[in-house]
Amino acid sequence: METDYLRSFLLVVDSGSMSEAARRQGLTPAAVAQQMRALEREMGVPLLARSGRTVLPTEAGHQLVERGQALMSEVSLIKELLTTGVQGGELRVGTINTALHSELPHILARFVKAHPTVKVFLQSGTTDALYNAVLEGSLDAAVCLYPPFALPKTFGWSLLREEPLVLLAPARLIGADPHELLRSSPLIRYDRRLGGGKQADRYLRATGIVPQERFELSSLLAIGMMVDRGLGVSLVPDIASPLLSGLKLARIALPHPFDTRRFGIMWLRASPRLRLIEGMVDSAAAVVKAAARVAGRNS
Repeated sequence: METDYLRSFLLVVDSGSMSEAARRQGLTPAAVAQQMRALEREMGVPLLARSGRTVLPTEAGHQLVERGQALMSEVSLIKELLTTGVQGGELRVGTINTALHSELPHILARFVKAHPTVKVFLQSGTTDALYNAVLEGSLDAAVCLYPPFALPKTFGWSLLREEPLVLLAPARLIGADPHELLRSSPLIRYDRRLGGGKQADRYLRATGIVPQERFELSSLLAIGMMVDRGLGVSLVPDIASPLLSGLKLARIALPHPFDTRRFGIMWLRASPRLRLIEGMVDSAAAVVKAAARVAGRNS
């Protein structure tokens, strides 16, 4: 049995949609449908059935879900056993770029102090790509946003921060009306392909604001530098990055209520490296607690 086909099948069942399963894996719906037909031919029974617009597992499909999840965990364990002798202790961690510029270095500092012999491999990417990498076992954990769908029960999640949207403006504009600035100032857009960029776009649509767009980019650090240079304003998540502390910026709260961006760590509960993952989660909790103490003293 192709484990890639089984992974696709589990995603189809989890999401109830071949299109959504395809999106999470970076495939076309036609490719996923072909995988499902091949899997059904190999098993000799129908595994999926349509109910309206939703795809549901058949009785045989339910049995495959139960055993398939255990099989995928076993595949990850086999990979771990085969590589342990060569690589020693290793933790493969995915991260979004904003985490690299904020909490992650502090988390890693605590983690390597507690686990000095562990080698940490870091891979950056979008939240969707990191979710898929954790699901398939190529990454052990990811420091990222909560994905735009409910995490399966097979995943663990530890919240690090909730980041509200703020208007980033030159320091001289502190106290100005944020909506008026969004209407009258050039907008430096946060990339709409990313979670924070999508969130900012939804805010603009909800408030009926049509901005004067000038730039669009994916780096929050670069956006901060451009705002500091007077190139415009930006609607971004309020990240806690020391790299922005030297810039002359105003973080202006928004008057319209809106969802915060949830930022944390995700992992598979059945991971063969669960002990190390839990060590990183503990390190992250200590960093968050220390930051809260500092914020309390400074408030």
